[in-house]
Order: sequence, then structure tokens, then C-alpha cells
Amino acid sequence: MSIPLVNSIASWFLKKRFHQIELFLKYPHEVQNELLLSLLDFAKHTEIGKQYDFASIKNYDIFAERIPIKNYEGWQDTIERSRRGESNIFWPTPIKWFAKSSGTTGSKSKFIPVSEESLEDCHYAASKDLLCMYLNNNEDSQLFTGKSLRLGGSKELYKENGTVFGDLSAILIDNMPFWAEFSSTPSNKVSLMSDWEHKMQAIVDETIHENVTSLAGVPSWMLVLLNNVLETSGKINLFEIWPNLEVYFHGGVSFTPYINQYKNILPKSNFKYYEIYNASEGFFAIQDQNNSDELLLMLDYGIFYEFIPMDIYATEQEKAIPLSDVKLNINYAVIITTNAGLWRYKIGDTIRFTSLSPYRIKISGRTKHHINVFGEELIIENAEEALKKVCKRTKADIVDFTAAPIFMDGKEKGAHEWLIEFKTPPKDINYFTELFDNALKALNSDYEAKRYNNMTLNKPTIHVARQNLFYDWLKQNNKLGGQHKIPRLSNTRIYLEELLHLNQ
Repeated sequence: MSIPLVNSIASWFLKKRFHQIELFLKYPHEVQNELLLSLLDFAKHTEIGKQYDFASIKNYDIFAERIPIKNYEGWQDTIERSRRGESNIFWPTPIKWFAKSSGTTGSKSKFIPVSEESLEDCHYAASKDLLCMYLNNNEDSQLFTGKSLRLGGSKELYKENGTVFGDLSAILIDNMPFWAEFSSTPSNKVSLMSDWEHKMQAIVDETIHENVTSLAGVPSWMLVLLNNVLETSGKINLFEIWPNLEVYFHGGVSFTPYINQYKNILPKSNFKYYEIYNASEGFFAIQDQNNSDELLLMLDYGIFYEFIPMDIYATEQEKAIPLSDVKLNINYAVIITTNAGLWRYKIGDTIRFTSLSPYRIKISGRTKHHINVFGEELIIENAEEALKKVCKRTKADIVDFTAAPIFMDGKEKGAHEWLIEFKTPPKDINYFTELFDNALKALNSDYEAKRYNNMTLNKPTIHVARQNLFYDWLKQNNKLGGQHKIPRLSNTRIYLEELLHLNQ
């Protein structure tokens, strides 16, 4: 099929879809309210629908009053019943798939229901929208002259009681229309391999001779793969292998710590990066402009959004608000009600709004991934921004990092302890630490107040991790692969102690 033809089909689809997108851009609150009422109506005969009498819920206020907000643990027993093959509990259509996720914060597996509706109207719809927005912004794109290198999860799909569970990416690849495989590499067979280390080499062997025009996957794992590709080929940058490579679609973890390393191996100034915000629970937002760091919140994927301001999260005052009540630049925990039957579910992510017309967001971290032992409210966004600034000044490159508190002991003040694995270490780690401390103070006034004259917090301690430490830790915990992430910031020392022990 010729490129002009493919692009014109895509632009026809885009124009058709653009009317729907314009609808939620113009009338966001109406679209969200209508969606909520249709979800309630669709599920009114389910067990949960009857329990909370969905049929009599006529507006958001009654919905918010009647249905409790829960995290995964609050849903676990109900989800387990569904996994054992019971139906019509929280969603009327049969749930065949469960996305297995380690959850970033707990080692226990979560099994997130994926319905036919969420697969089609959310995950696949978002993939099409992503391509459409990209092509709309880049009319001379040659995306369809080659293939997309996708890096999916490393779990096989396990069949159990007629229900199937595996990584979300494995579920998506397994259910893709047959024509989608022709435009992707590696093959489904290699994509779904379960042994991560063998799979990595198999992907390199299979993709290195393809005409790859785009990349899609989690930044941390994609970097491992791309470095393997360079090592195998003996080339210095990726354009020597894939001259037509033009865009990297990334999500899953923050891109901030990795951007310099990507720029080193993708040295063209016109190469594009597009961020997406998706999870096992749904696809939420898409970067809709070139060279932007904001994501457009997608309001018509069968997901109803609510938000809890982080300053009252997990307190007695905790209360969710709808989209119509959010304000700019406030950190919110995200609560979702979905077309897979999750009702008022805490996904554990935090975001802030950068624009209210249209609604654009930035992901700021995880509800559990911050350090707030001393009232310093240090969030991932602060940490990553500070590291990025200091790496630039010291010409250092980071592979991975984690941090935890040093608790007060007697008269000894508290502090933060960091373990950082560098690809290119700074010449002087003490100078790096001083710059980093100052950068955190500049970004976070609570941290600055606690650091003032070492009043509550002493200067941070930074340890340099040996090579491959984080990779070995993930391997030891059976967590290699695209869906698994390093816990960045923690209020406990559990992860840090394990890693320090392994670092000896």
C-alpha cells in the first residue's frame, strides 16, 4: 500500500474522529457527566449495581455520596471472584482478561479487569488517536513506510478457569487485528516470550534488519534494548541502523532521567518524542502537540475521572472532586470509574493540571512514592527535575535511582539517602550532592524549610551504585520486563536496604 494512500486513509479517519474530540474539548463536563450516567445505566443489573442501586443515581452528587472510593485491596476479593469465572459482579459483559501488574508500590500482584469495551473503546481507540494526532502534527511523516518496534511485557498469557491473565501489553498484542502485526516488529511470537533475557536478544536479532520508523515502550527497558542493538551492530547511533526512524512513543515511567541518554543515541534535532499516559486500568492521556510536555486528558474513552487534592489525601478530610472543580498546578490523586467495572478506584498516580481549556496534565508521581517523613513533601517530579539539572551541569548520566529517609536517632537529625547508578558518573560526588541539595531546595519550599540551617534535615547522602545493580535487584525479585519499575521514593527503607546489601 502506498504511503500517500495510507496517510490519506489516516487523515480521513482523523477528520472523522476530530469531530468527537472537538466535542469533549468544547463540552468536557457534559461529556464526562453523560459518560458517568451511561456507565451506571449499563451496569445497573450487576451485583454492585443492585447493591448501590445504580438505577436511581441521577447525578454526580448522588454517585459520590453513595459509592465508596476504594484502592486495589478494597476490590481484591471481588476481582478474585471474577477471575474464578463468576460474571455480572461489577460489569455486565463477561471479563475474560486480567492485566497482571506488580503495582509500582507493592510486590504483590494486582489483577486488573480488562473488558471487551475497555479493550476496544479505550486501549485500541487511544492507539489510533495517538497515530492520528501525530500524523496531523507531522504531515510529511513517513511512519508507514516501515515498522513500529514495540517493546511489550514479558509474561505469557496464562489460562485459568476460562479467564486469562498476563501483562497488559501481552493482552493487547494477543488481541490485535491480524493486519497490525504486519506493521510491527518483533513478531507476536517473540513479543510474548516470557524469559526476558532471551527475549531481549531475540528482539535485537529480529529487528536489526527491519526498516524501523517508530519506537514504542517504557523508557527504562527500551534503553536497555537500544543499547543492546548498538552493541550487536557495532554502530554509534540508531540512525546508522534505522535511517528512517522518526518518533518514540513512550510512557509507563517518567522520561526525565533518561532524556540525555536518548539524545546521545538519537542525535537528530528533528527526532520526535511523544508521551502517553496509560496503565493496566486504562488509557488516560496523550501528548497532542509536537515538543510538548503536557498531555491531553482524553474524556471519551469510557473513563469517568475524579480527583483528590494531595494535601487532604488519606486524611479524615479526604474528598474527591469532579473534573469541573479542578484548579491549575495542584497535585491531585486520580480516581477512575471505568468501562471494565472499576468504580471510584484509586489508581495510585498523582497529576497536576497545566491547562483547563482544554484539560491538559502532567504526571507528577505516585500517591505512595514520595518522602514525607519530616513534612518535606518531596515528590518524584521534584527529584527527577533536580537530577536532570545537576546531571546537565556535571555532565553525568543516570541509569536508575532510589531514595529513602534516614530516620532521626536520638539527637541526630533526619536526612534522605540516595542510591544512584550512573552511566557516566560525575567527577566529584560531593560537588554533585551539594548541587543536588540546592536544586531540591529551589524546587520544593517544604524541603528548603526543613533543610534551613539543618533544622530538621541534614544534607542528603548519595551512594554510587555498582553497574547493573538495579537490573540484578529486579532479576532477583523476578521482576525483569517492561511492566516492572524501580521504586523511586519511599517513606520506608525496605527497598533501599535490599539494594544497599546487594551493592556491597
